[in-house]
Amino acid sequence: MSTNRRNFLKKVAAGTAGVAVGTSVLGMPAKSYRRIVGSNERLNVALVGLGRRLGAYIPPVADTESNVELLYLCDVMQKQRENAARRFARVMDYTPTLEKDVRKVLDDPEVDAIFNATPDHWHTPMAVMAMKAGKHIYLEKPVSHNMWENELLVACQKKTNKVVQMGAQQRSSPESIQIIREIHNGAIGEPYKALTFYVNVRGEVPVATPAPVPEGLDWELFQGPAPRQEYKFNTWDYNWHWYGWIYGTGETGNNATHELDIARWALQVNYPESVYVEAAKRHFPGDGWTMYDTMDATFRFPGNRVIQWDGKSRSGHDTYGYDRGTIIYGSEGSVFVNRNGFKHFDRGGKVIKDSKSQSQEAGTALGGGGDTSTAHAKNFFNAIRGKEKLNLPLEEGTISQAMTHYANLAYRIGKGFEIDAQTGRIYDREAMERWGREYEPGWKPEL
Repeated sequence: MSTNRRNFLKKVAAGTAGVAVGTSVLGMPAKSYRRIVGSNERLNVALVGLGRRLGAYIPPVADTESNVELLYLCDVMQKQRENAARRFARVMDYTPTLEKDVRKVLDDPEVDAIFNATPDHWHTPMAVMAMKAGKHIYLEKPVSHNMWENELLVACQKKTNKVVQMGAQQRSSPESIQIIREIHNGAIGEPYKALTFYVNVRGEVPVATPAPVPEGLDWELFQGPAPRQEYKFNTWDYNWHWYGWIYGTGETGNNATHELDIARWALQVNYPESVYVEAAKRHFPGDGWTMYDTMDATFRFPGNRVIQWDGKSRSGHDTYGYDRGTIIYGSEGSVFVNRNGFKHFDRGGKVIKDSKSQSQEAGTALGGGGDTSTAHAKNFFNAIRGKEKLNLPLEEGTISQAMTHYANLAYRIGKGFEIDAQTGRIYDREAMERWGREYEPGWKPEL
């Protein structure tokens, strides 16, 4: 944009400040007015992956204060593109382009940033493609499918210098930020252990049997970087999480990421020294679920600090009184924190502070969404503009993500192992054999 045009737009914006967006200005319709006011900082964004996470993006993208233009709604399934268009039509006065192939979105030089909420196997390849195309990216967890991708992501971000926010939204919760700061300032003495948990009552899933590709689904694009497979019933619609390791990362990649990240943040630790896991499929032995649905994992860190994960995907026993959260133990007290607030206890177990949060962030509901999701997205927008620091930059988030990969590796090889706490590398040869994955020819991400 030329300097003269920038100055013109600034003058127009200043001269029309305070006029409602729903009216016309200087003979312009509302849509034209909206595009001019604040145009110097407007971000053009695309949403890629329009399934259950879609609802979390509507408030921050549609909010006029975010100052973003939604250029594309992209998904490999036609009905999801059309559903997303209908939902945005209720809150916006323009229609974004519907597209099924993210490569066309990335080829558009007008796109500044993308939100990646695709299945796990697409996260790193798309993020690398996006950064190399000059786009910033909000990258949902798990940011990587395996440890090789984890390292590739960080290297690509450093090379391209793009803004990459990891989508673990509790990092943007005011209550979480407050209590973690207090822990770091000695509120519970010396923190030494964090117990993280997740409780859900997921039911039976169909056995994955060969079936026709559903109408409107581009199965080739869905698979993308993954080795080609025959379509099997209901794979595309969320159950890819549980049908092996081709597309998903199990419940640990799917949900433990959030709480393990909070635990690591609270204890101020990086890579662990070791991991031990007890995990198995405990429910509905004849259904299509092919990996663990129950996991206990223990990570030991330098300084005699410990993080434990208690994941129960299909048992509703509320061991800790909540469906998910993190308990941090210290020498002089403890803290329970989740997406909606915290409780601070003294060493005797008495509550000495309760945040009584007004936040409305979903816990185990599919797709989630709420106050902290909105705040996390807006933090991403403002980081691109240089006005804020990212609440969860990629280089920090990938360390938390590594913990989920370690747990999955320990489950898959049937034993725990030691880890280099400085580099994150694994000493066990069998585990290192699964450091990466096989890709469809021509799809392997690279710098």
